[in-house]
Amino acid sequence: MSDTNNIEKLSPQLVMSMSLENVDENAAVTLPDGYFLREFSEGGEDEAAWDRIIAASFKDPGISFEKLMRPDAEYRPERIFFVCCGDEPVATAAAWFLQRWGEDHGLIHMVGALPGHSGKGLGVAVVAAALQKLKKEGRLFAVLTTDDFRLPAIKSYLKLGFRPRIVDDNQPERWKKIYGILGWRD
Repeated sequence: MSDTNNIEKLSPQLVMSMSLENVDENAAVTLPDGYFLREFSEGGEDEAAWDRIIAASFKDPGISFEKLMRPDAEYRPERIFFVCCGDEPVATAAAWFLQRWGEDHGLIHMVGALPGHSGKGLGVAVVAAALQKLKKEGRLFAVLTTDDFRLPAIKSYLKLGFRPRIVDDNQPERWKKIYGILGWRD
């Protein structure tokens, strides 16, 4: 059992998708005062910042930029976004691609925020930037995978327009439970 809301980590992961038709690729991303959005920068401290954010978000210090992101054929620095508070990156998301979803689908990948900055809409903002990038790349749809216990993230994804994509017989009941906990009506 997870310590967050007593929801187990179940398999397979949940999948969510959305059309990019109504995403305005030129719209300003809204952030609270004191925060700004930027792309990943090569050769600086961004890899270490990404590692910190993801380790805190996924509670897994074994995930590293050097092992997961950089060797991927889809890696491009301009596909990785940070929300910063002052000079410190505090949230991240990537606009990615996996062939398994099809050429017209982009992937929202590795979304996280440092705990001291959660609850401020940073996840929504950084994912919105990644969605804009996917649309600029010519993708028609966005897809992501997540876990049942990541309720704040799921709520953010729902607000952005993502909806469940059922990929296993166990998922309708899982989604029903999540919607009940979140008080979400669709």
